[in-house]
Amino acid sequence: MKSKRQIGDQAEGLAQDYLEKQGLKPLCSNYSTRAGEIDLILYDPLNEQTVFVEVRYRQSSQYGGALYSVTRQKQQRIIKTAQHYMQYENPSLSGRFDVVAIEGDIEGKYSLDWIPNAFQA
Repeated sequence: MKSKRQIGDQAEGLAQDYLEKQGLKPLCSNYSTRAGEIDLILYDPLNEQTVFVEVRYRQSSQYGGALYSVTRQKQQRIIKTAQHYMQYENPSLSGRFDVVAIEGDIEGKYSLDWIPNAFQA
């Protein structure tokens, strides 16, 4: 049986593969500060933006599912961490916040929803 961390890593890998196929370029994964963590950071060359991605996985949509688990409190932690990244790692670009929600059997049949600009700073 896989640990939660292994399942999370697998979900992040699925999300990153999908986003790369959409033309985004990987910059960083699991960027962490005291304020929080950002699962994936990519660059969108079309819009010239840094894209901060929260990946959420749920086996089922019971209790609201993956997308609804990105609470306002979680958004605030992501925003603070993104501000740190922009200040110290990449100050010249604009940024946006996306969510990738994955539901189902991560080893088999699952759905993946990408929500660009899912929330604002």
